[in-house]
Amino acid sequence: MIHIPKAEYSRRRKALMAQMEPNSIAILPAAAVAIRNRDVEHVYRQDSDFQYLSGFPEPQAVLVLMPGRVHGEYILFCRERNAERELWDGLRAGQEGAIRDFGADDAFPITDIDDILPGLIEGRDRVYSAMGSNPEFDRHLMDWINVIRSKASLGAQPPNEYVALDHLLHDMRLYKSAAEVKVMREAARISAQAHVRAMQASRVGLHEFSLEAELDYEFRKGGAKMPAYGSIVAAGRNSCILHYQQNDALLKDGDLVLIDAGCEIDCYASDITRTWPVNGKYSAEQKAIYELVLAAQEAAFAEIAPNKHWNQAHEATVRVITAGLVELGLLQGDVDELIASEAYKAFYMHRAGHWLGMDVHDVGEYKVGGEWRVLEVGMALTVEPGIYIAADNQNVAKKWRGIGVRIEDDVVVTKTGCEILTKGVPKTVAEIEALMAQARTQAA
Repeated sequence: MIHIPKAEYSRRRKALMAQMEPNSIAILPAAAVAIRNRDVEHVYRQDSDFQYLSGFPEPQAVLVLMPGRVHGEYILFCRERNAERELWDGLRAGQEGAIRDFGADDAFPITDIDDILPGLIEGRDRVYSAMGSNPEFDRHLMDWINVIRSKASLGAQPPNEYVALDHLLHDMRLYKSAAEVKVMREAARISAQAHVRAMQASRVGLHEFSLEAELDYEFRKGGAKMPAYGSIVAAGRNSCILHYQQNDALLKDGDLVLIDAGCEIDCYASDITRTWPVNGKYSAEQKAIYELVLAAQEAAFAEIAPNKHWNQAHEATVRVITAGLVELGLLQGDVDELIASEAYKAFYMHRAGHWLGMDVHDVGEYKVGGEWRVLEVGMALTVEPGIYIAADNQNVAKKWRGIGVRIEDDVVVTKTGCEILTKGVPKTVAEIEALMAQARTQAA
């Protein structure tokens, strides 16, 4: 299985500390364990920022960075080894493992943090933390600061400044390294196989969850611990619900099914959408809408390259979709005027994509100084135009109603344009119909 190497985590910490003010400290908690119900926990998933800097997979941990500290700049508070608890819950790294396996310069039991951390904070001019994202941890941090303040009359020096860590850290996360792209390619490869499997399994009379099961099987078989987000399997009129997640409707003859799903490898997401006919053959109307969305996506790819700005890809999809809807008679009027009035939003109400990385909707500003961000090598994003014609839309002919199509791929900006990570899934009408026909022949 492909993973981010240990040396990369060390480089990230050094790069962050190089941007921090002298005589400062950064403090970041691990994700809390989430309770599903009563005493049953959700599958644990580390906080993305914490993971990005440490690779440490356990809960109940706090990461501390102190540039210039003589006894070691990277400190990790984590759970102690405990034979009885490990019998129930699995092995722990402990303090030795935190140093040996995860590169910490120093490690302490998490139960000792109240005694040790105030002493580390004391005398530092600035504290960087993920302010506002974890209110409970914010309260702990203020408790530690107040311990220092209470000793000010004895000469203790509390910090003068408190700064959100997000800006520095999230700008770093926006640029993907070669190692990160390698992991994202693997997530994309497994997710592509899952979509192919779902296409091959598609049959009239199955349920949406039947196809979701095919996705989950392929994700797990490929080594992914979990989907990157709740899978959308939306058949018929459900394909017009952007974040549909019921996934329990019947697959009917003549329906399209829209699947938006991707797995996560080493905390890096993939995000793919494909739309295909349940019975293996697009109707004339479905094909027309599908090919319009596909043309919009191709136009967007052409606008993703260094020195082009973030919004150019979206603008390209808007122009293609608006012109196409006029040609099909779903919109009436001048294309430029329809774009200016946003008439297309009745059918295409979302943007053409988002940043992608450790979070499926990844961190990073889309505008800088009020202007759209200029794309640079290593930025990763999705490209996902769509057209949705609600089943109860009385403004269009009946033959168009209930058709929802989205096509989504993941790309990384390269020196010459972009690399499509998710090209392993058929995308043209001919390719999809041929794949489904072959699957039916083999099953017969």
